[in-house]
Amino acid sequence: DEALRLSDLSAHLGISKSTTHGLIRALVAAGALNQHPQDKKITLGPATVELALKNQIYLQLGARSQPRLDELRNQINETVFFGLLRPWRTLILATAEANNPIKISSPPGSTILLLVGALGKLFLSQMDDTEVRRIIKTHGLPQYTKASIIDEEIFLKEIADVRQSGYALDKGEYLSGINAIAVGLGDHFGLQLALWVVGFAESLDSEKIDKVIEPIKATAVKLRKTLKTS
Repeated sequence: DEALRLSDLSAHLGISKSTTHGLIRALVAAGALNQHPQDKKITLGPATVELALKNQIYLQLGARSQPRLDELRNQINETVFFGLLRPWRTLILATAEANNPIKISSPPGSTILLLVGALGKLFLSQMDDTEVRRIIKTHGLPQYTKASIIDEEIFLKEIADVRQSGYALDKGEYLSGINAIAVGLGDHFGLQLALWVVGFAESLDSEKIDKVIEPIKATAVKLRKTLKTS
Protein backbone atom coordinates (compact mmCIF):
# COMPACT_ATOMS: atom_id res chain seq x y z
CA ASP A 1 0.00 0.00 0.00
CA GLU A 2 2.97 2.34 0.49
CA ALA A 3 5.98 3.18 -1.67
CA LEU A 4 9.23 1.50 -0.61
CA ARG A 5 12.88 2.50 -0.81
CA LEU A 6 15.58 0.33 -2.33
CA SER A 7 16.88 -0.46 1.17
CA ASP A 8 13.41 -1.63 2.23
CA LEU A 9 13.16 -4.05 -0.68
CA SER A 10 16.72 -5.27 -0.13
CA ALA A 11 15.91 -6.05 3.51
CA HIS A 12 12.60 -7.77 2.65
CA LEU A 13 14.23 -9.91 -0.04
CA GLY A 14 17.36 -10.69 1.94
CA ILE A 15 19.66 -9.80 -0.97
CA SER A 16 22.31 -7.13 -1.46
CA LYS A 17 21.44 -3.55 -2.38
CA SER A 18 23.47 -3.79 -5.59
CA THR A 19 21.53 -6.87 -6.73
CA THR A 20 18.25 -5.26 -5.71
CA HIS A 21 19.19 -2.11 -7.64
CA GLY A 22 19.81 -4.16 -10.79
CA LEU A 23 16.47 -5.94 -10.44
CA ILE A 24 14.65 -2.66 -9.87
CA ARG A 25 16.19 -1.09 -12.98
CA ALA A 26 15.13 -4.06 -15.10
CA LEU A 27 11.59 -4.08 -13.71
CA VAL A 28 11.18 -0.32 -14.08
CA ALA A 29 12.30 -0.62 -17.71
CA ALA A 30 9.67 -3.33 -18.22
CA GLY A 31 6.98 -1.24 -16.54
CA ALA A 32 6.53 -3.75 -13.72
CA LEU A 33 7.73 -1.17 -11.17
CA ASN A 34 7.54 2.62 -10.99
CA GLN A 35 10.30 4.68 -9.37
CA HIS A 36 9.58 8.27 -8.40
CA PRO A 37 12.12 10.58 -10.09
CA GLN A 38 12.67 12.71 -6.96
CA ASP A 39 12.63 10.51 -3.84
CA LYS A 40 13.35 7.25 -5.75
CA LYS A 41 10.62 5.41 -3.88
CA ILE A 42 9.23 2.36 -5.63
CA THR A 43 5.65 1.27 -6.31
CA LEU A 44 4.09 -1.46 -8.41
CA GLY A 45 3.96 -0.53 -12.09
CA PRO A 46 1.09 -0.92 -14.55
CA ALA A 47 2.72 -3.34 -17.01
CA THR A 48 0.61 -6.19 -15.67
CA VAL A 49 -2.52 -4.27 -16.68
CA GLU A 50 -1.70 -4.94 -20.31
CA LEU A 51 -1.49 -8.66 -19.56
CA ALA A 52 -4.54 -8.63 -17.34
CA LEU A 53 -7.33 -6.63 -18.98
CA LYS A 54 -9.54 -9.58 -18.12
CA ASN A 55 -8.72 -9.01 -14.48
CA GLN A 56 -11.95 -7.91 -12.81
CA ILE A 57 -10.56 -4.77 -11.20
CA TYR A 58 -9.51 -3.25 -14.53
CA LEU A 59 -12.70 -4.31 -16.23
CA GLN A 60 -14.51 -2.56 -13.40
CA LEU A 61 -12.52 0.64 -13.95
CA GLY A 62 -13.63 0.71 -17.57
CA ALA A 63 -17.20 -0.27 -16.75
CA ARG A 64 -17.57 2.30 -13.97
CA SER A 65 -16.21 5.08 -16.19
CA GLN A 66 -18.36 4.20 -19.22
CA PRO A 67 -21.55 6.07 -18.23
CA ARG A 68 -19.55 9.27 -17.70
CA LEU A 69 -17.79 8.85 -21.04
CA ASP A 70 -21.11 8.27 -22.80
CA GLU A 71 -22.60 11.31 -21.10
CA LEU A 72 -19.73 13.54 -22.24
CA ARG A 73 -19.79 12.08 -25.77
CA ASN A 74 -23.51 12.85 -26.04
CA GLN A 75 -22.85 16.39 -24.85
CA ILE A 76 -19.98 17.27 -27.21
CA ASN A 77 -20.26 14.59 -29.97
CA GLU A 78 -16.54 13.82 -30.07
CA THR A 79 -14.78 10.55 -29.22
CA VAL A 80 -13.95 10.27 -25.53
CA PHE A 81 -11.25 8.03 -24.04
CA PHE A 82 -10.39 6.86 -20.53
CA GLY A 83 -7.07 5.20 -19.85
CA LEU A 84 -3.89 4.57 -17.97
CA LEU A 85 -0.71 6.63 -18.36
CA ARG A 86 2.45 4.57 -18.10
CA PRO A 87 6.01 5.02 -19.33
CA TRP A 88 6.01 5.28 -22.29
CA ARG A 89 2.62 4.30 -23.63
CA THR A 90 -1.01 4.95 -22.76
CA LEU A 91 -3.39 2.01 -22.32
CA ILE A 92 -7.02 2.65 -23.30
CA LEU A 93 -9.45 1.18 -20.76
CA ALA A 94 -12.76 2.54 -22.13
CA THR A 95 -14.04 4.66 -25.00
CA ALA A 96 -17.21 6.37 -26.19
CA GLU A 97 -17.14 6.99 -29.94
CA ALA A 98 -18.61 10.09 -31.57
CA ASN A 99 -21.97 9.67 -33.30
CA ASN A 100 -20.55 10.40 -36.76
CA PRO A 101 -20.04 8.14 -39.80
CA ILE A 102 -16.36 9.18 -39.89
CA LYS A 103 -14.80 9.38 -36.42
CA ILE A 104 -11.74 8.72 -34.32
CA SER A 105 -11.83 5.15 -33.03
CA SER A 106 -9.56 2.94 -30.93
CA PRO A 107 -10.83 0.00 -28.81
CA PRO A 108 -10.08 -0.74 -25.14
CA GLY A 109 -6.80 -2.63 -24.81
CA SER A 110 -5.11 -0.50 -27.48
CA THR A 111 -1.97 1.41 -26.59
CA ILE A 112 -0.65 4.69 -28.00
CA LEU A 113 2.66 6.52 -27.67
CA LEU A 114 2.66 8.64 -24.53
CA LEU A 115 5.35 11.29 -24.99
CA VAL A 116 3.51 13.01 -27.81
CA GLY A 117 0.53 15.34 -27.99
CA ALA A 118 -1.84 16.15 -25.16
CA LEU A 119 -1.21 12.97 -23.15
CA GLY A 120 2.55 13.49 -23.21
CA LYS A 121 2.16 17.05 -21.94
CA LEU A 122 -0.22 15.87 -19.24
CA PHE A 123 2.18 13.14 -18.11
CA LEU A 124 5.22 15.43 -18.06
CA SER A 125 3.35 18.23 -16.26
CA GLN A 126 3.46 16.08 -13.11
CA MET A 127 7.27 16.36 -13.07
CA ASP A 128 9.55 19.32 -12.42
CA ASP A 129 11.36 21.03 -15.28
CA THR A 130 14.69 19.36 -14.46
CA GLU A 131 13.18 15.92 -14.95
CA VAL A 132 11.31 17.05 -18.07
CA ARG A 133 14.57 18.36 -19.57
CA ARG A 134 16.25 15.03 -18.79
CA ILE A 135 13.48 13.12 -20.56
CA ILE A 136 13.62 15.47 -23.56
CA LYS A 137 17.39 14.98 -23.75
CA THR A 138 16.93 11.19 -23.65
CA HIS A 139 13.93 10.85 -25.97
CA GLY A 140 14.07 14.07 -27.98
CA LEU A 141 11.14 16.07 -29.39
CA PRO A 142 10.27 14.33 -32.69
CA GLN A 143 8.61 16.30 -35.45
CA TYR A 144 5.58 14.19 -36.37
CA THR A 145 3.82 17.04 -38.19
CA LYS A 146 4.47 20.66 -39.14
CA ALA A 147 2.70 21.64 -35.91
CA SER A 148 4.90 19.49 -33.65
CA ILE A 149 6.76 21.44 -30.97
CA ILE A 150 10.47 20.73 -31.32
CA ASP A 151 11.84 23.75 -29.45
CA GLU A 152 12.61 22.76 -25.85
CA GLU A 153 11.80 26.15 -24.30
CA ILE A 154 8.47 26.43 -26.12
CA PHE A 155 7.64 22.89 -25.04
CA LEU A 156 8.49 23.67 -21.40
CA LYS A 157 6.17 26.69 -21.62
CA GLU A 158 3.40 24.34 -22.82
CA ILE A 159 4.04 22.08 -19.81
CA ALA A 160 3.83 25.08 -17.47
CA ASP A 161 0.51 26.06 -19.06
CA VAL A 162 -0.83 22.54 -18.41
CA ARG A 163 0.12 22.77 -14.72
CA GLN A 164 -1.71 26.08 -14.44
CA SER A 165 -4.84 25.28 -16.49
CA GLY A 166 -5.33 21.63 -15.51
CA TYR A 167 -5.64 20.40 -19.10
CA ALA A 168 -3.38 19.71 -22.09
CA LEU A 169 -4.00 20.46 -25.77
CA ASP A 170 -2.75 18.94 -29.00
CA LYS A 171 -3.60 20.85 -32.17
CA GLY A 172 -2.33 18.60 -34.94
CA GLU A 173 1.04 18.06 -33.22
CA TYR A 174 0.97 14.25 -33.36
CA LEU A 175 -1.36 13.58 -36.31
CA SER A 176 -2.16 16.22 -38.92
CA GLY A 177 -5.80 17.28 -38.79
CA ILE A 178 -6.40 15.67 -35.37
CA ASN A 179 -6.90 17.71 -32.20
CA ALA A 180 -7.10 16.48 -28.60
CA ILE A 181 -7.75 17.66 -25.04
CA ALA A 182 -6.55 15.68 -21.99
CA VAL A 183 -7.27 15.96 -18.25
CA GLY A 184 -5.62 13.97 -15.48
CA LEU A 185 -7.68 11.95 -13.02
CA GLY A 186 -4.97 11.33 -10.43
CA ASP A 187 -3.95 8.02 -8.87
CA HIS A 188 -6.21 5.00 -8.47
CA PHE A 189 -4.64 1.83 -7.06
CA GLY A 190 -1.31 3.54 -7.76
CA LEU A 191 -2.21 4.02 -11.44
CA GLN A 192 -2.15 7.36 -13.26
CA LEU A 193 -5.50 7.70 -15.04
CA ALA A 194 -6.61 10.25 -17.62
CA LEU A 195 -9.63 11.38 -19.62
CA TRP A 196 -9.15 12.72 -23.13
CA VAL A 197 -11.20 13.81 -26.13
CA VAL A 198 -10.03 13.45 -29.74
CA GLY A 199 -11.57 14.76 -32.93
CA PHE A 200 -10.91 15.91 -36.48
CA ALA A 201 -9.78 19.54 -36.65
CA GLU A 202 -12.74 20.40 -38.90
CA SER A 203 -15.08 19.49 -36.04
CA LEU A 204 -12.95 19.96 -32.93
CA ASP A 205 -11.60 23.35 -33.98
CA SER A 206 -10.29 26.12 -31.72
CA GLU A 207 -13.76 27.58 -31.17
CA LYS A 208 -15.23 24.21 -30.15
CA ILE A 209 -12.21 23.41 -27.98
CA ASP A 210 -12.91 26.55 -25.95
CA LYS A 211 -16.53 25.42 -25.50
CA VAL A 212 -15.83 21.81 -24.49
CA ILE A 213 -12.98 22.36 -22.00
CA GLU A 214 -15.35 23.05 -19.09
CA PRO A 215 -17.60 20.00 -19.80
CA ILE A 216 -14.48 17.83 -20.00
CA LYS A 217 -13.14 19.17 -16.70
CA ALA A 218 -16.57 18.73 -15.10
CA THR A 219 -16.68 15.10 -16.28
CA ALA A 220 -13.20 14.57 -14.83
CA VAL A 221 -14.46 15.75 -11.44
CA LYS A 222 -17.40 13.32 -11.64
CA LEU A 223 -15.10 10.48 -12.72
CA ARG A 224 -12.75 11.04 -9.79
CA LYS A 225 -15.69 10.75 -7.41
CA THR A 226 -16.98 7.65 -9.21
CA LEU A 227 -13.60 5.92 -9.09
CA LYS A 228 -13.07 6.72 -5.42
CA THR A 229 -16.11 4.59 -4.59
CA SER A 230 -14.89 1.61 -6.69
